[in-house]
Amino acid sequence: MTDLEFKPKFVERYSKLTDFDVFSRICGEYLRRSVRINTLKRPIAEVKKRLEKNWKLTPIPWCNEGFWVESERRDIGNTLEHALGYIYVQEAASMIPPLVLAPKPGETILDMCAAPGSKATQIAQYMKNQGTLVANDYTGLRLRALGINIQRCGINNALITRMFGHQFAKTGIKFDRVLVDAPCSGTGTIRKSWKTLRIWNPGMMRRLAATQKKLVLSGFDSLRQGGTLVYSTCSLEPEEDEGVVDHLLREREDAKIRGIELDLKRSPAIMGFDGKDYVDEVKHCLRLWPQDNDTEGFFVAKIKNQTTP
Repeated sequence: MTDLEFKPKFVERYSKLTDFDVFSRICGEYLRRSVRINTLKRPIAEVKKRLEKNWKLTPIPWCNEGFWVESERRDIGNTLEHALGYIYVQEAASMIPPLVLAPKPGETILDMCAAPGSKATQIAQYMKNQGTLVANDYTGLRLRALGINIQRCGINNALITRMFGHQFAKTGIKFDRVLVDAPCSGTGTIRKSWKTLRIWNPGMMRRLAATQKKLVLSGFDSLRQGGTLVYSTCSLEPEEDEGVVDHLLREREDAKIRGIELDLKRSPAIMGFDGKDYVDEVKHCLRLWPQDNDTEGFFVAKIKNQTTP
């Protein structure tokens, strides 16, 4: 356990959102390593047998392919199984958005902010390499990692594109499902990235939220009738989470939020913050604090396009 230094304004803000003593304590604790077995390459049982020679595997309740891994070693990413694409080193909470998206073989799906590829490769896995996955990001350096991971995992139904996410709606292309795993402040990832605390400032959320609102509107407008949008962040800031979903629901009357049923502990959605109340439907969003399931903090919302023909 490590004692972290929190800025006074951070303490003031987060004391309004959660039990800060519990939150600050777990932020200084070791984050369990976890992997997702890539069934495009090998069956779960076969990969488990290989890994269990050196690692203790504990199933992640909400993801059949996910396992926490323990060993005297820490370098699960340096194993042969990783190099061969049999596993993807992925945080347990990060596996949730593709599960909620529920991709099906043969569909056309957009991962708007795909790099470095953890969720894109998980989506392709559930698609069984059938259909079309558009894996997009906007910087060349991030696309390099995305391309390597897609190749390593044996994915052959993905198209990699480079463009700003908010421009997708202008293309007129319609998708069955869209994942907007938006760039964010990352305050749910403090356990593995302490620098998040150093760069955090109250103004950054307003700037990020403005971008996130453009992305989520573009993602929704890129859906076919009856399509599904999943919006997610590894942020715990209401402006980046419930506030963005509130914006979408107010701007698009055909956007209907849906509940999320997974085998995990969750916390209530934030129904208003800093003088702004959110629409009642926001209560169906999934908010996870690090202390809920001993993971990163995460936020996920599932929205359907219920356009009437």
